[in-house]
Amino acid sequence: MQRSHSPSVRRRRLSAQLRRYREQSGKTTGQVAKELGWAQTKVSKIETGFKRTVGPADLDALLDFYDVKDSEIRASLHECARLAKQRGWWAKYRDVFQGALPDFETEASAIRAYESQVIPGLLQTPEYAEEIFRANQVRSEKEIAQRVTARMERQHILNRVDPPAYRAVIDEAALRRLVGSAEVMSTQLRHVTHMAARHNVDIQVLPFSEGAHTATVGSFVIMDFSNPLDQSIAYVDTPTSSLYMEEDFELERFNSMFAGAQGAALSPARSLKFINEVIDFLEE
Repeated sequence: MQRSHSPSVRRRRLSAQLRRYREQSGKTTGQVAKELGWAQTKVSKIETGFKRTVGPADLDALLDFYDVKDSEIRASLHECARLAKQRGWWAKYRDVFQGALPDFETEASAIRAYESQVIPGLLQTPEYAEEIFRANQVRSEKEIAQRVTARMERQHILNRVDPPAYRAVIDEAALRRLVGSAEVMSTQLRHVTHMAARHNVDIQVLPFSEGAHTATVGSFVIMDFSNPLDQSIAYVDTPTSSLYMEEDFELERFNSMFAGAQGAALSPARSLKFINEVIDFLEE
């Protein structure tokens, strides 16, 4: 499967680099705008990524102003600007996805997830996902089907030739919660064990017996990127919005929570045995 580029990640990378150039120049956004004859908001929106496209002329004006002469660097930044305009496969599911999660997932080199209530989305079977979405009784059959299809599309990143490293810590509650039926759950848990056999996937179970732990605040995902220009991102989903956090102090907190949850969880081998025991119980 061909790897797709992420508009949000490319735009974020370009914005970050232009902001670094400005800071190195010792100029404020207002000073840059004044000397280029632009509105200050234009410079600010480019640097924060709120301006979805940066035209070649505007990009060259900024690079000239910051005295960036290296032709390879300039070509790379123009490529970032060009790719930022392209829409990924998830554009057709804009009513399903909140924010830019698929954007970041498709570019991530490593994904770490802690899930407290349900099986992580990247590991769900279609039947299990359908029951999860059906639990919201206000959704139509068409919307449920669309959401299931979108979720299955997201999972293709784990099937790539160069898949991200995926580390998931799953609370015992997600394994014990009967979603749909015993058959649906059994099939789902078997799928998790099959995914755990992949070289890039590690699954750990956090059992009830561990009691309180650092991640008791709820589920979250941390995405890391191979390009040094791309800061890691922590993602938290809420009923009304999606939160993306990338400040150093925020990432430090999320990294600490994941490390704590991982330390309290069973080893991958013991986790696999634990999941198989739950499957045996469901199939009795």
